Amino acid sequence: MSAIAWLLIDCDGSMKLVVPKAVLLIVNPTAGRRRRGLVEAVAARVRAAGWSVDVVETQAAGDARRLAETCDAHRYGVIAVAGGDGTINEVVNGLAGRRDETPAVGIVPLGTANVLAHELGLGFSAADVAQTMVAGQPLLVQPGEAINGAGARCFSLMAGAGFDAKVVAGVSVSLKRRLGRAAYVWRSLVEARRYRPVRYRVEIDGKCHEASSVIVTRSRHYAGPYVVAPDAALGEPLLHVCLFERWGRSQTFRYGLALLLGRLPKSGGYRVVAGRRVKVSVLNDAGERGAQPVQIDGDNALTLPVSIGLSAGAVRLLQPG
Repeated sequence: MSAIAWLLIDCDGSMKLVVPKAVLLIVNPTAGRRRRGLVEAVAARVRAAGWSVDVVETQAAGDARRLAETCDAHRYGVIAVAGGDGTINEVVNGLAGRRDETPAVGIVPLGTANVLAHELGLGFSAADVAQTMVAGQPLLVQPGEAINGAGARCFSLMAGAGFDAKVVAGVSVSLKRRLGRAAYVWRSLVEARRYRPVRYRVEIDGKCHEASSVIVTRSRHYAGPYVVAPDAALGEPLLHVCLFERWGRSQTFRYGLALLLGRLPKSGGYRVVAGRRVKVSVLNDAGERGAQPVQIDGDNALTLPVSIGLSAGAVRLLQPG
């Protein structure tokens, strides 16, 4: 079932499961401004299918998480997110921390990358999104969880340190609004120019490795449709650790080109190791003073060192039936 189900006894003595046919639709008004028509079209189709839809817009960071934490699971069968991976991450964090039953999560893909939409195989049309919302199949997912001295943050997709984390840290909200994906391209060029060979110590289930960058992922995809971990699956309780083992500006460009061409998993100096417990720290900062950033689902979130495992809580993500 796609949401909390109530067990009812029919007049003939048979039992049937009934799902609350109501959606709480959380909308990030700053994500995908040009696709706002998609949100309205999806809501109209869901209502036409006999469901009610309550729309709430976020006003500031943290609103989506708060709404997920307090969402009435007896009232809503689905909590839907119209936003990018960052807004979805807030909802995942809000739901994963609850100890009671929670609604399933539907996605209206906006934002710049929509990695989770690609991972779940979602269609991007209003008809496809609405169909998944009212009749999709729930996938039980145990999010990853990154912890440092400042706190903890769950992720449905990935946590990264190194080049990609520095790119994410350098992209402001205003720049992302103006340029979209181009903001990340521009910042990648900036970071490549100021590259220093920082080395990271990556401990996976007690075994140590070195890397120039590392991505700890629950998903196959990265930055949209591009594959970084071919064997990863959201429904499996494993972390896949992507190790970029070669240093240098030219190697950074080579990794980026291989990613875009679909060849990264087979590239020299790159490998993926599966595990359950991961620790990432700085082995040599190469003269870079200050804290090293950690990106969580595409947002600048924590700093090294971090310990990464699987969250105790779980969420149900709707995918096409």
